[in-house]
Amino acid sequence: MSKRHTITAALPYTNGPIHIGHMAGVYVPADIYARYLRLKGNEVLFICGSDEHGVAISLKAKKDGITPKEVIDKYHGIIDKAFNDFGISFDYYGRTSSKVHHETAQEFFKAIHDKDGFETETTEQLYDAKEDQFLADRYVVGTCPKCQNPKAYGDQCESCGSSLNANDLINPKSAISGETPSLKTTTHWYLPLDRYEAFLRSWIIEGNQKDWKPNVLGQVKSWLDEGLKPRAVTRDLSWGIPVPVDGGENKVLYVWFDAPIGYISATKEWAAKDGKDWAPYWQDENTELVHFIGKDNIVFHCIIFPAVLKAMGSYILPKNVPANEFLNLEGQKLSTSKNWAVWLHEYLEDFPDKQDVLRYVLTANAPETKDNDFTWHDFQTRNNSELVAIFGNFINRVMLLMKKYYNSVVPDPNEYSTVDTESLETIAAAPLKIGSLIEQYKFRAACQEMIQLARLGNKYLADEEPWKLIKTNPERVATIMHTAMQLAAGLAVLSEPFLPHTAKKLRDMLQLDKAVCWDSLQDEMPVKSNHTLGNTSLLFEKIENEAIATQLEKLNF
Repeated sequence: MSKRHTITAALPYTNGPIHIGHMAGVYVPADIYARYLRLKGNEVLFICGSDEHGVAISLKAKKDGITPKEVIDKYHGIIDKAFNDFGISFDYYGRTSSKVHHETAQEFFKAIHDKDGFETETTEQLYDAKEDQFLADRYVVGTCPKCQNPKAYGDQCESCGSSLNANDLINPKSAISGETPSLKTTTHWYLPLDRYEAFLRSWIIEGNQKDWKPNVLGQVKSWLDEGLKPRAVTRDLSWGIPVPVDGGENKVLYVWFDAPIGYISATKEWAAKDGKDWAPYWQDENTELVHFIGKDNIVFHCIIFPAVLKAMGSYILPKNVPANEFLNLEGQKLSTSKNWAVWLHEYLEDFPDKQDVLRYVLTANAPETKDNDFTWHDFQTRNNSELVAIFGNFINRVMLLMKKYYNSVVPDPNEYSTVDTESLETIAAAPLKIGSLIEQYKFRAACQEMIQLARLGNKYLADEEPWKLIKTNPERVATIMHTAMQLAAGLAVLSEPFLPHTAKKLRDMLQLDKAVCWDSLQDEMPVKSNHTLGNTSLLFEKIENEAIATQLEKLNF
């Protein structure tokens, strides 16, 4: 019986398009994991959606002179298309502006409220008299009290990663008017995180320390060691989900309360569309839940959302929350405001058929344990020296030799030599080796093991030299080419999580049977004798210096 998996990827804000930092940090690794589990025959639900509330949306709308609804509609479309174009295989991509999400988030709030799971507190909060509104989260900018970054936001410092409250900032300024705010009294609902401290420590620090990444455990432990405090889950804003209890007039749910619930509301929408029951994916202990996030979202997915789920009482908790570090661009931090980024929709305009090249480079250079750097020259080198010269070269040589010697019909093998047997054993062992790395969230290493199989194929052909033997020892050439075909077919299967477009193209070229799957490579040869191959074409093309120069010019680099 296959295991059920619910996989979530952090909801992107719809105040702008998606860039390579988002892809490297969250969406490519999540997609690799989901695709691998499907290839293993598991039941997988891969969920994401647009995060369409919060201050960032309101600020973008104000800046552009349009409504928040116009902002989210514009960028939801751009983001959804980019994910589809890059082969991010979500089973459902939702929106937190949907009716189902509003209802689900309000149901969560009311259920916890009815259990006396919140505390109310009247405090003084920053207020912009000129704009006549309270300043929550990103409506406030100032100096971080922990690292002295002068451009920290009211909810988080992007320099040191600390989660903040707006009142914590030194020399706060309104992000709307630039005025120095005053303090004004307001009442909000708070989630008493201190009530969950013992549970969280037991569940994460004591229960999962062997499996969770050190950066995740370290940040969670730091929060727990400092002592958890109640966290406001409502805001004085006009854009968002209305607080559904008495006294909640002119208030909305805090975006980090409502956004993770978006995973659940999206599951409900998916289930309704497909005529299924949503509950087992979130309430069955036999379901394995994994959240893919960036390191700036650790506290929300490992402390706040689990506390909310625990308060509800009927929901499973994540088995793991693999968070990547950040990806830089040409040695500098990615910046939306400074347009220092590689946007996916723009990348596709310049490289319309090279989605897998970017997926490969972002995986090979993934910021799994530390911040890493994307450079256009490295992008070119990895394409030309690895995808073209290794992967593509091996497949092209095999296909051309098969057409030349056997009219594209796989020959019967004869007696296997030691090197043949070793090559076939490598293919059989590869699914377990690569799969084990994927299951440990070591996608960079898993990707390199996949490309290593192509290296083996090139070396095998170079060492055995079938072109020198075709006239003097055709029996040996038949065995060589039969073995090489198994390597090519192995690549068609094992590359699919990393390079889905390439894998499909290669499967079509090989006319590979659908029954040939991840686990079958361990037990039998994927290509039989007398199998007829399809037409061949180049899998990858060289990227010239001019194309890279154009990208650097865009950055004014």
